[in-house]
Amino acid sequence: MAHDNQSGSTLPSALDDLDGIVRRAEGKRIAVFLDYDGTLTPIVDTPTQAVMAEEVRKAVQELARHCPVGIISGRDLDDLREIVRIDNIAYAGSHGFDIAGPDDVQAGHAKGEEFLPDLDQAEEVLGRQLDRIPGLLVERKKFAIAIHYRLVDPDRVDDITAVVDAFIARHPTLKKTSGKKIFEVQPKMDWHKGKALLFLLQTLQLDREEVLPIYIGDDVTDEDGFKALPGRGIGIAVQERPTATAASHVLRDPDEVRRFLLQLIPLCMNRPAITDSRGA
Repeated sequence: MAHDNQSGSTLPSALDDLDGIVRRAEGKRIAVFLDYDGTLTPIVDTPTQAVMAEEVRKAVQELARHCPVGIISGRDLDDLREIVRIDNIAYAGSHGFDIAGPDDVQAGHAKGEEFLPDLDQAEEVLGRQLDRIPGLLVERKKFAIAIHYRLVDPDRVDDITAVVDAFIARHPTLKKTSGKKIFEVQPKMDWHKGKALLFLLQTLQLDREEVLPIYIGDDVTDEDGFKALPGRGIGIAVQERPTATAASHVLRDPDEVRRFLLQLIPLCMNRPAITDSRGA
């Protein structure tokens, strides 16, 4: 299976091109980083409905026994840890603004604390201005205000956009980002999932030639993760229909992600250990 994306190129399925991935991984340690919503769970109407299937959790748990694993999500860090419930993996919440390492690694990191008062104001103002739109959900995260419009009449989306854009125009410390049926108001700073991925690679001492990082995600925000990897790792976009992406491979849905992770487990076994001799 392959996808034609909007740029006209054909991307191979990560499942079909497993032999190619094995060749890329020859003599290297594999490290796997995953988005959550839309990658480990199907896209659903509201965030609380996105529950990871037990067979997916078991696949991630088993993979984490044999290689470094991290989850990088737009969800709050505490929320992410509570719903994933897997020990000894790294977690990056709020698109990487809030990071915690595995139990045995100190990778704690938070950016954007100085923006919290502005986000408090955004929560109050946008919540008040948008509360009369049926189906709209304004969700406060620590480092973002998420505006979910999946259940909103499509004719009202322009109204939502106008309200958010007007607020952003008055608050230059904040920015609007977009995803699948969602806008987010975030601190206006150069930080995103790609920067979080690089931070985790460095902090977990995985930023080296003998490590092959793999990043899997499904949304616009995951493109920053893919863009951080060319020449050094593999980006895999989860997409039912071909869309332009910086990833090198595709998977169709969370079930294919689960199957791919299961295929990675034997590849990760008996890999060369990562030493601490870098720079020595």
